[in-house]
Amino acid sequence: MKNIAIILAGGIGSRLNAGIPKQFLKVAGLTVIEHTISTFQRHSLIDEIAIVANEAYHHKIGEYVVKNKFSKVKKILMSGAERHYSSLSAIKAYENEEECNLIFHDAVRPLISSQIIDRVIVALQNYEAIDVAIPSTDTIIQVDSNNTIMGIPLRRMLRRGQTPQGFRLNTIKTAYEKALKDSDFITTDDCGVVLKYLPETKICVVEGEDSNMKLTYKEDFYLIEKLFQLRMTNFQEHVLTDDEKEKLQGKVIVLFGASSGIGLDLMNLCRDCGAVVYGFSRSMNHVDIKDLDSVRSAFSLVAKEMNRIDYVVDTASVLYKEPLAHISYERIEEAIDINYKGMVYVAKEAYNYLEKSRGQLVFYTSSSYTRGRMNYSIYSSTKCATVNFVQALAEEWGGLGVRVNCVNPERTKTPMRTKNFGIEPEDTLLKSMDVAVVTAKLLVSDLTGQIIDVKLKSI
Repeated sequence: MKNIAIILAGGIGSRLNAGIPKQFLKVAGLTVIEHTISTFQRHSLIDEIAIVANEAYHHKIGEYVVKNKFSKVKKILMSGAERHYSSLSAIKAYENEEECNLIFHDAVRPLISSQIIDRVIVALQNYEAIDVAIPSTDTIIQVDSNNTIMGIPLRRMLRRGQTPQGFRLNTIKTAYEKALKDSDFITTDDCGVVLKYLPETKICVVEGEDSNMKLTYKEDFYLIEKLFQLRMTNFQEHVLTDDEKEKLQGKVIVLFGASSGIGLDLMNLCRDCGAVVYGFSRSMNHVDIKDLDSVRSAFSLVAKEMNRIDYVVDTASVLYKEPLAHISYERIEEAIDINYKGMVYVAKEAYNYLEKSRGQLVFYTSSSYTRGRMNYSIYSSTKCATVNFVQALAEEWGGLGVRVNCVNPERTKTPMRTKNFGIEPEDTLLKSMDVAVVTAKLLVSDLTGQIIDVKLKSI
């Protein structure tokens, strides 16, 4: 049976007071609604997408569809003054179709995961109506009109509702037909319509996620932004699929820091998949990313020979594990020049090439970016800067189709780490090839503005 995602984007964002509807605010390189659509676009079980929005924003949404190649978006529909009018708009648009599943989701829940969509679609095989909810962590009290307690329901029986909500087309259509005959009809929830007007229909509740939060108030925006920053994209299988290998074939990759560790493994991995990889480093070919002319010459060489550059990856980094009071100014300058200025040079020089190819730029951060670590304050602070730099560039370049991302590995066995920490138990460290595989997966993805965690698999 066909699964159609209905993205409800008719809200005007009055409570956020941001000047534009909240679904059009930018976070992690894209607008909120683009993130939401992207998840359904990528989901293999979603056949079609319809977006319900205020007519004034139809052109803007159409631009997003073209820019992001949202091929599953088939309809952009009119919204109404109340939420249920938006649902009705979608129901009317599909009422003459063969029986299908309509999966309604708030555009302002951009952190919807593929796992939640999976649960909804699986449950629709056995039920005609599905809700998504999470347990209530707070005690809920019921009050009367005088604001005094009438009752305290058992918390274990309570859930906090989310979206998506899924329905068989004929079920939600019939529920609304009955509801519209009720002069007292008021609702903000599609499952509530089924519950009231089709009481014999069982509504299955599947598990949601705390991160699947709704952007309503200004404070929510800051939290969603941080959740995007910390979000672990599902790249934890450290093996390339045949499809990913095929996507790498023939791609032209410029790789800085290719002489050892993650850079060397990534270069060999991509070459094995048929990519054309140009590796650069100080020891390999005297290319030093803290030297602008050196970086510029490296790009010029590749462009001259290949006439295009698809991906640029900078793994070059330096760590000096010393207290700030003891570290020399020479080492401080080198760390800043390589970890920060070199990153800026690589990005700025890569821009023209990646704009032409609509390619991707990838940098690396460290788990220390979330909290400065004693004895390597320069390293931690430059890695924090990397994250902010990536997210800013993702917003600047997103409209041009250039993706910018960052890989955040846990402790990884590399020559740089061994130099600073000595011999450590093998089972406590990631292999550099694991990080290389995740980077290759990222290169062939459509993500931008993301911080991709790579974690050691628990045994």
